[in-house]
Amino acid sequence: MVRVDGGGNGSSLVRVRGLDKKYQRGSEEIHVLQGLNLDVDAGDFVAFMGPSGSGKTTLLNLLGGLDLPTAGTITVAGDEITHLSGSKLTHWRARHVGFVFQMYNLIPVLTAFQNVELPLLLTKLSKAERRQHVELALEVVGLKDRTHHYPRQLSGGQEQRVGIARAIVADPTFLLCDEPTGDLDRRSADEIMDLIDRLVREHNKTVLLVTHDPVAAERAHVVLHLNKGVLVEGQRVEEKAAVRS
Repeated sequence: MVRVDGGGNGSSLVRVRGLDKKYQRGSEEIHVLQGLNLDVDAGDFVAFMGPSGSGKTTLLNLLGGLDLPTAGTITVAGDEITHLSGSKLTHWRARHVGFVFQMYNLIPVLTAFQNVELPLLLTKLSKAERRQHVELALEVVGLKDRTHHYPRQLSGGQEQRVGIARAIVADPTFLLCDEPTGDLDRRSADEIMDLIDRLVREHNKTVLLVTHDPVAAERAHVVLHLNKGVLVEGQRVEEKAAVRS
């Protein structure tokens, strides 16, 4: 269940309370996020929508420990991350967060296998164990036959699949997807959303997705809207489907 009113019972996988984020631009103070509350349970699939500059990516970066809030707290799987030090935060991200980016962020001189293996180099897994994890992740995304291909030898959709395999290879607590279909044509975008939807349904992954694409957002369990730093819960996707039928 997803809640934005702060009424969760404390057992949520992701728990956000009073989240504020401000930036200083010269003499001007930019208030990006204002007093956000959010509860997300394990296995939820949440889409965040809103105009450019509404704070969607800022929120994702805060949830993933890539940035620190001005005020408020973020708790994930029982860990309150807003006061972790740099090294502790790095280890926390490696254990809990899988990132999927719009521009894939693959390293061009590494093969698909090597790109997917990167997060595991921060773990204590043996070489054989890393290979097993990587092969399984590539199989899940349907690219077992592209193991030794370089990014330049892959289509955009295949590159994003490698990015998703890299995100899931360490079996993270949740996935943060920032415009994962933004650089793809409709067919490839639909295939990527099929894959993300399958990760939720078949592998019980928790997914938080930022998107401008209403077609992609429709795949989520619930769509939340950010406007001027304020989070508003929209109609649940299953409710919209029931209305249409």
